[in-house]
Amino acid sequence: MNRTTLAAALFVATIGFGLTGCHTAPKSEEGRASLDSAIQNSMNEMRREDPSFGEFLDKAYGYAVYPTVGKGGFLVGGSYGHGEVFEQSKFIGYSDITQATIGAQIGGQSFTEVVVLEDKAALDKFIASEYAFTAQVTAVAIKSGAAKNARFRDGVAVFTYIKGGLMAEAAAGGQRFRFQPAR
Repeated sequence: MNRTTLAAALFVATIGFGLTGCHTAPKSEEGRASLDSAIQNSMNEMRREDPSFGEFLDKAYGYAVYPTVGKGGFLVGGSYGHGEVFEQSKFIGYSDITQATIGAQIGGQSFTEVVVLEDKAALDKFIASEYAFTAQVTAVAIKSGAAKNARFRDGVAVFTYIKGGLMAEAAAGGQRFRFQPAR
């Protein structure tokens, strides 16, 4: 087993074991401040990369931002990230995202994911943890002008911004979200 394969397998195992003890909201004030800062930095980068993304987001009813989602896999894969949820640009709570995949895949990467919610009904469904995306949901990769052609599908649009790593995959799986209101 080469180093890349071993690293990917260990990453997936870590995600799998870690999911049982993960909390949606950061436990400390420092953790909350760090998450908020990461979100602001990621959103600024995405808006700079594609100004039409900012315009799309400004018209949405709500959105969830996951500033760093780690993903890895070798035949079986997974990903995990923490984020914040906004209703009409106001913070309303925390969320986490998990994904499991199976199929031809190898590598690891990190990315920012933004789930944009078209209206109150879509936000309510998201908050109730009723969204579980499957392979049919396609994310728009942020690059200059990409958001101009983005459309909502069933009240949702998903944007990703690759931060680093390399992942090759032809795999099927789904994403699940959990929500915890702000206190």
